[in-house]
Amino acid sequence: MMRRREFITLLGGAAAAWPVAVDAQQAVMPVIGFLNAVSAEGFAERLRAFRQGLKDSGYVEGENVAIEYRWAENQIDRLPAMAIDLVHRHVAVITATGGSAPALAAKAATTTIPIVFGSPEDPVKLGLVASLSRPSGNVTGINFFTADLVAKQLGLLRELVPHAIRVAVLINPAYATRAKSTGDEAEDAARVLGLQIQIFKASNAREINAIFATFLRERPDALFVAPDPFFVGRRVQLANLAARHAIPASYSTRDFPEAGGLMSYGTDIPDAYRQVGVYTGRVLKGAKPADMPVAQSTKFQLVINLQTALLLGLEIPPTLLARADEVIE
Repeated sequence: MMRRREFITLLGGAAAAWPVAVDAQQAVMPVIGFLNAVSAEGFAERLRAFRQGLKDSGYVEGENVAIEYRWAENQIDRLPAMAIDLVHRHVAVITATGGSAPALAAKAATTTIPIVFGSPEDPVKLGLVASLSRPSGNVTGINFFTADLVAKQLGLLRELVPHAIRVAVLINPAYATRAKSTGDEAEDAARVLGLQIQIFKASNAREINAIFATFLRERPDALFVAPDPFFVGRRVQLANLAARHAIPASYSTRDFPEAGGLMSYGTDIPDAYRQVGVYTGRVLKGAKPADMPVAQSTKFQLVINLQTALLLGLEIPPTLLARADEVIE
């Protein structure tokens, strides 16, 4: 018969071993490093879509995968240190979203940890991958195309406001390369469309307010807000200011008409983030980025807020309404 002292000793040893077993189970759970250039504010729908993509691949946050979030709060210079921190934490994969800067920071930080990006720009031109079909290295992802639609977006704005001649273009100078390319594309498109454009730059809420104050003097016929994750985070401010100043404005994603903006044309961003989640899940299952061709968004949305058009006294051309994927009333 086991003596009482021996039983207590055995029980104590087992109790001490339990936390070790639990820790071992937790250690097995893979960790995703989620690196983003902006803030969690206003990002809920994109995160839901990303998590849905993970779920489609068999992963649920908190159950069989953990996520370490890093938000740069629109301070691009913070991204390299954040990427290095994720590398030091030995995450299984880095998911880089919110512009191209996070992906570039992640690539500079590691050549071994897999990276899945969501990029609005051509990843080959950026140097993220060798080619779309054969990325090579440790990087692959989804090309959102939002930075390649400026001419189309300005054309739709001209169609919506046919009398427009002077168009203000709002860009975020925090992304220097992207801001320049957007400005160049806008200039090229304006020449073809017979528009006169003026570039305005804002990278915080105060600068946005100041720019709209100048519109009292400048009186542009219309406003185009360039694709940028920071502007998505300020969509309510932008939509309210455009309405207050009675300026017809066009944007790049559905978030803006949903917040009261007039019109948007661009990639179906939630679907693109779902794809990023699917790719991240595939990497967790062992797929190598070098063998995963860069996926390109194929869903684009034209969204019009009819209530805002009525408030601005605008009559939407029937041909434009007929092409709209969604009309918010």
